[in-house]
Amino acid sequence: MLEVQIYKKLAEFDLDVSFQVDDYILGLMGASGSGKSMTLKCIAGIETPDQGRIVLNGRVLFDSEKKINVPIQKRNVGYMFQSYALFPNMNVYENISVGLRARKVKDVDIVVQKVMQQFRIFELASRYPKQLSGGQRQRVALARLMAYEPDVLLLDEPFSGLDPVNTELLKNIIINLVKEGKYIIMSAHQMSTIEEFCSDILILNKGKTVIKGNLKEIKDTYPANRVQIETNENIETDIKKLGFEIENIKNYSYTVKIFDEQKAHELLKELVIKGITINKFEIMKPTLNDIFIEKVGE
Repeated sequence: MLEVQIYKKLAEFDLDVSFQVDDYILGLMGASGSGKSMTLKCIAGIETPDQGRIVLNGRVLFDSEKKINVPIQKRNVGYMFQSYALFPNMNVYENISVGLRARKVKDVDIVVQKVMQQFRIFELASRYPKQLSGGQRQRVALARLMAYEPDVLLLDEPFSGLDPVNTELLKNIIINLVKEGKYIIMSAHQMSTIEEFCSDILILNKGKTVIKGNLKEIKDTYPANRVQIETNENIETDIKKLGFEIENIKNYSYTVKIFDEQKAHELLKELVIKGITINKFEIMKPTLNDIFIEKVGE
């Protein structure tokens, strides 16, 4: 378990965050400048909190009262920045191995070959960063990180700018890392990514936690706000008659905003009485995007 309780005074606001990560991926969210990256840097040891504690599997990494501050290289925490950087004058193999050799890791060649195989970059070993696509560089950066076998991975916008193929590859890699028992904190602006990966979320706004906990449980506290309807004919008039707003239409598939779940059932009843074929009628809870905008939108 990773336990985090940190306070740091910043120029714009005071960062005050506490949470824990068990055997799942925690989705860390917030608008730009909300304190996400600073939180990750404090966990990694790049920045030092003014107060608080950071504990990994019972091992104290930082404690302001006891004056404990374990250095970066001894924390066993891997941090992949959003603007990841590879050494431009080293090929892929050298980029991964150089840090291991500096730390005098045994069997460097074996370790490098293992992570290159794991991240499907074996065929890129002799290439230089400028010869790689964005997705390939992202995988190399993550492979270099995993060569140190960290217990915790801090991923800052890991899918930013990736094409669909490399996005899928990276998703599978992250899923496997979770199966291996790694703790992962993922910062991302893509709500669909957070919903796909994360059981728990934490949303920051100007350094303060505005919502945290299990995503499903959080959604369950909200009333339904949409209905997804699929039919074989146009039902716009029926929808608007009950005062609903049509959010999206595509090939007789309607996403409808609702303000009253009972009214949604009335709509279904009206459609059935009219003999309209209904292929799908799903009342839905708010999306993570809805919740995010409610909590941090200005």
